[in-house]
Amino acid sequence: MPVSPTLRERALAPDLARGLMLALIALAHAQLLTGRVLAPLPGAAPVVDTVAQAALTLLVDSRAYPMFAALFGYGLVQILRSREERLGPDGARRVLRRRGRWLVVFGIAHTALLFTGDILAAYGLLALVLAGMLRAPGPRLLVLAGLAGIVGASVYGAVLAVPDPTGGAELPADPLSSALLRLTVFPVLTPLNALMAAAPFLIGIWAARRGLLEDPVAHRALLRRTATAGIAIAVLGALPQAARTTGYWAPDTLGAVAAGALHTLTGYAGGLGYAAAIGLLAAHLATRPRTGVTGALVACGRRSMSCYLAQSVAWLLLFEPYLLDLGGSVGPAGAAGIGLGVWAVTVGVAATAERAGRPGPAEALLRRLVEPTR
Repeated sequence: MPVSPTLRERALAPDLARGLMLALIALAHAQLLTGRVLAPLPGAAPVVDTVAQAALTLLVDSRAYPMFAALFGYGLVQILRSREERLGPDGARRVLRRRGRWLVVFGIAHTALLFTGDILAAYGLLALVLAGMLRAPGPRLLVLAGLAGIVGASVYGAVLAVPDPTGGAELPADPLSSALLRLTVFPVLTPLNALMAAAPFLIGIWAARRGLLEDPVAHRALLRRTATAGIAIAVLGALPQAARTTGYWAPDTLGAVAAGALHTLTGYAGGLGYAAAIGLLAAHLATRPRTGVTGALVACGRRSMSCYLAQSVAWLLLFEPYLLDLGGSVGPAGAAGIGLGVWAVTVGVAATAERAGRPGPAEALLRRLVEPTR
């Protein structure tokens, strides 16, 4: 099936951002291979693992998801615009809400079959609850984003203060028990992830209404300020949490909550800063011939849901006790290497699919379910 003209004409920056963002998602999820769940490194950890853990805390943890959420909000505005001319405002919003319902279904299936850390259902909830905000005035979007950011950071900061929520319990050693355990925590994690993602989701809507990533050249000054300030704020705000995760600081409960809240709140700035930085990169690349690496990253971004789910297949194979059972077998440095390797494989597969003119299977299925007549 040939790639449609509409697909070829898509703006470079959003797809490039999604492709690169999946590397951060892989780095975040691969940390499960260390066998630690929010627990600090032991005091005798090798230097390479301490450095890797510090880098992951400063640059990845609670920085990847805000970027993903902002891009999701940005994408919903693009979908709304593309449907309004044919379906009208009410019909377009119905499409978005159907999309949200099906994303919740996808998230349940993803959790049951593959992985605990689902975000599809959380974004489906955001689409259902906040679809009406896609046409809200800009100041209202920013005010609501600020309030959501404070609430989300406070709640998630308390979660990060928990040293090991599993209590050191052994993971189930059979597929059915493992799936039931994942589904047990699903009703807790999904609203929590939606709450954490609400602020960048709303800011993504605001950014899409101004076309910041469709025309990054025209908004280069704003993108440069956002990238510089956002990433700097994220790094500085993560320093207390990095001291905690590397074992150099053992705060009391109040200090741990404060460090986690600061880490999450400044992570919103970091996620937006990353998106802005990739927008600047896209503006730079737009004047140059498309390279194979850029094309592969864009192909991955166009199939971001399929590549995200493919990563979860890898975590299932690598992590589950009844399969390879590698949990606890590597440190943060090894987990980071594995994560980047998994991401690189998905990029290569996406590039192959692009050359063959094949859409991502998850995207194609979602499109058929949401708009069967298209």
